Amino acid sequence: MNKIRAAVIGGSGYTGAELARILSLHPAADLAAVTSRANRGRALSELFPHLNGICDLAFEEADPVSLGKKVDVAFTAVPHAAAMAVVPELLASGCRVIDLSADFRIRSREVYEEWYVPHTAPELLADAVYGLPEIRRKEIAEARLVANPGCYPTSIILAAAPLLAAGVIDPDTVIADSKSGTSGAGRGANVATLYCEVTDGFRAYKVASHRHTPEIEQELAGACGREMTISFTPHLVPMSRGILSTVYAGLAGDISAAGVMEIYEKAYADEYFVRLCAGDALPATQYVRGSNFCDIGFRLDRRTGRIIMVSAIDNLVKGAAGQAVQNMNVMFGLDEKSGLLARPLFP
Repeated sequence: MNKIRAAVIGGSGYTGAELARILSLHPAADLAAVTSRANRGRALSELFPHLNGICDLAFEEADPVSLGKKVDVAFTAVPHAAAMAVVPELLASGCRVIDLSADFRIRSREVYEEWYVPHTAPELLADAVYGLPEIRRKEIAEARLVANPGCYPTSIILAAAPLLAAGVIDPDTVIADSKSGTSGAGRGANVATLYCEVTDGFRAYKVASHRHTPEIEQELAGACGREMTISFTPHLVPMSRGILSTVYAGLAGDISAAGVMEIYEKAYADEYFVRLCAGDALPATQYVRGSNFCDIGFRLDRRTGRIIMVSAIDNLVKGAAGQAVQNMNVMFGLDEKSGLLARPLFP
């Protein structure tokens, strides 16, 4: 079987570098091109020395038409609004696209424009498949455009969706409290993420206004079969990578811890990248660092009548590049674990 030819458009950020790392070591993929307008001509390993000898491709300027003709799949690791400008040309050139921006995650144009900017390729919204393999594997396999989920939504949806689908929790009571490392803010210079601004500190940001909110609501609504409104608050913690989400919800009826675990086990029985914490164990970011795993645990709070769900992911892997490669594997009929068997980096 010929290797899948892949391109990374927007390879100068943390997610682009992580994609290059994973794809360069993928047994069934060939990283054929990586683009960056600002770094054209420089070797990827010059910008990211950890890739020295692993990926020494030179950055080129993105030409969607020519790239789309020479690769089988393009990963667009660019900011929102930038993706919608290149994705139509990539698709028209014949390749499949996995978009890591927010541009095609939200099915409603009106909702997208309420939270982001005017959409210049709304005709593709109906074609895009939300790329959470554990929930939408069949649609992903047939898709030509996959919208890779956001990092926060991945951690929250995987924790809450099975219980919402089972009717165990009240959809009107869901609160998501998430903490992320600073790599989630990207590699661009930003005062808010300078070392002295972040180290020894802990703060909430974009309270009641984070753009991942409608994405989370859309997918959780699909799980429970009705519209949902959630409270979602992200926080920045002084670490480089990782997300821990704590999701609270009122119980819709009486259920035991064993009953909750049975729902999770049924939902994720065949999902290699979802690990359930048993007994007294709970997820922690250091146990998934560098891997494509999502760890999930929970506690029943009988005093308040709530369930507390906890999930942990690496925001750059399962929250971005790793999940994108997982989607590629599904789209091209490969073993879903291919290229993604890196074990967590602990300690």
